[in-house]
Amino acid sequence: MRIILFLLTNLAVMVVAGIVLSLLGVNGYMTSNGLDFTSLLIFCGVFGFAGSLVSLLLSKFMAKRGSGAVVIEQPRNHKEVWLLDTVKELSQKAGIKMPEVAIFPAHGANAFATGWNKNAALVAVSSGMLDRFSPDEIKAVLGHEIGHVANGDMITLSLIQGVVNTFVMFFARIAGYAVDQFLRRNDSSSSVGWGYYIATFVFEIIFGILASTIVMWFSRFREFRADEAGARLAGKGAMIAALVRLQKESEEATMPDSMLAFGIKRGKKPTLGELFSSHPPIDDRIKALQAL
Repeated sequence: MRIILFLLTNLAVMVVAGIVLSLLGVNGYMTSNGLDFTSLLIFCGVFGFAGSLVSLLLSKFMAKRGSGAVVIEQPRNHKEVWLLDTVKELSQKAGIKMPEVAIFPAHGANAFATGWNKNAALVAVSSGMLDRFSPDEIKAVLGHEIGHVANGDMITLSLIQGVVNTFVMFFARIAGYAVDQFLRRNDSSSSVGWGYYIATFVFEIIFGILASTIVMWFSRFREFRADEAGARLAGKGAMIAALVRLQKESEEATMPDSMLAFGIKRGKKPTLGELFSSHPPIDDRIKALQAL
């Protein structure tokens, strides 16, 4: 969930910024001889990283709104007391400041963590997980999520997204300029027409979707590190048990091949869709833990 919300926010910021800049005529990289690639790259770098940083700063707010998560300000029952105490224990072990703790309404077993830095994070679990999972299994899942926070995964993700944004904007404008020149090949004017702006907008969306495979590759890679953190904080046996339990639920329930936050994957042959998957197959994650 946090990855999807981050990517959608980032793409929206980048596209809207591109439209606004185009309407305002901010295109200092355009010369009478065509594109100035150095100026264009600097321009794209500034606004590409701006998009990812805005997404990072909005990540906690968007996650709360998108999931309906309610932060526990004052625990109302023994489950919420236990949840706060467990997150406090794990965050102290991980060497981070106590994050906000929330519960979001969902029957499925899910959890996520997000935030713009490791000392201003949010950890949330679904009501379904609290109702059905054992304390050790929930603790392992919380350890996994706190591992994401302690590893600085959201910040690293934002930096990678900033680089991706830069080149998406860069190549989209080159492609848009090429399309515009083709459409206006009989026009001697040195300025660009609407074809450039429309084509750039379309290419930004297409390249942005394709470039998300790079972000998803990093997301899959970092899941193994978060699993290791969960094993270190809550015990390897508990982390494996949590993954096995999540896998069993995914096989028994009628749901997509990947659950939103914790990334449950049924065993099957790799497909093109795997490139856009934020989590590796759960069997691979269990094997990696067993090999520790």
